[in-house]
Amino acid sequence: MPLPRRRGTALRQRLTELRGPDVPAKALDARALAALAANPGCARRAILDGAGVNKAALASALGSPSAFGQSQFALTRGNAFEAKVKADGGAELLRLVHDKLDRSAEPPADARVPDLTAAGPRGRTARTELELREAAAHPGAWTLLDHPMLALDVAGSPAFLEPDAVVVHPDGSWTVVEIKSFPLLDGSADPAKVGAAARQAAVYVLALEEVAARLGAEGEPAPRVRHRVLLVCPRDFSNLPAASAVDIRKQRAVTARQLARLTRIEDIAGALPEGTCFSPELPAEELTAAVESVPATYAPECLSACELAFHCRARSRHEGAVTSLGRPVRAELGGLTTVEEVLAAARGEAGDPDDPAVAALRRAAALRAEALEAACR
Repeated sequence: MPLPRRRGTALRQRLTELRGPDVPAKALDARALAALAANPGCARRAILDGAGVNKAALASALGSPSAFGQSQFALTRGNAFEAKVKADGGAELLRLVHDKLDRSAEPPADARVPDLTAAGPRGRTARTELELREAAAHPGAWTLLDHPMLALDVAGSPAFLEPDAVVVHPDGSWTVVEIKSFPLLDGSADPAKVGAAARQAAVYVLALEEVAARLGAEGEPAPRVRHRVLLVCPRDFSNLPAASAVDIRKQRAVTARQLARLTRIEDIAGALPEGTCFSPELPAEELTAAVESVPATYAPECLSACELAFHCRARSRHEGAVTSLGRPVRAELGGLTTVEEVLAAARGEAGDPDDPAVAALRRAAALRAEALEAACR
């Protein structure tokens, strides 16, 4: 639900102050949103993304630069491949959608490719919704939306998302298309990269479902958003497109649940000390104090998803937090939150003997001592 105008204006002003009045906002894209949903307990990432802080620049200013980012060569190659896939009014792309997802429909011919140009992200979002409404009003034809703009409410703040393409089928249903530059080798791709693409597509599907719900609220049947998305990649080591249908129902459900768990950004911002700012231009000590004023929930998985991961890992190790050992280990240790507490419990110096975690640690310590004693004989 959108914020009331006065509250929304106050929040935007507060987020601008946190980012720095002269620092341009970094848009929250689907990749960042999927990573945020994977760690909903991290208030630090939530407020930094909500305020549009450039976390890569922030990490460098903190002395823990990230290794994120694509090479210029990879970006150029990806853009060239996407242009090839969408050439001739998206004829090849629509053929792949028809072949992989909707063979029962008439083959695509003379598909609509509307112009989605508008001023600013809000204008482009409105234009996209208008064209989706227009396509729903004229069933029986194929429509290709090239780089539409969608909006998704994230913890009380709107995020503007730009999928590679959305296809409207003749039956009025909608499909998200993801175009990636990693190859499909013998019909399959790197599972980790496919998983990341599926999580990203799940974010787009959630945003499309909000649009469909609004159209349905106007009295017409809500369009169906398909939960099988089309992943288009180069075939083997060529520049020829190949496609695979990916079922993202699991990723969609997990992402929706995790986003619902996010603490509202206005609540996090309201709890920060007055004058807090995350501008990379600040002195290192002041910037570190600002970042540390927001609690983080570090896990090793952050290394592949967040630009601040190296900074948070160093702080986690310095504090001896067991989260640096991974979520499974953290879950097994119950109320023991630091490595020092764990070792003390294993030695019998602290901890409740009736606690299953403490009992398991003491049993493991006893077995280790027996094994070392036997080895020394």
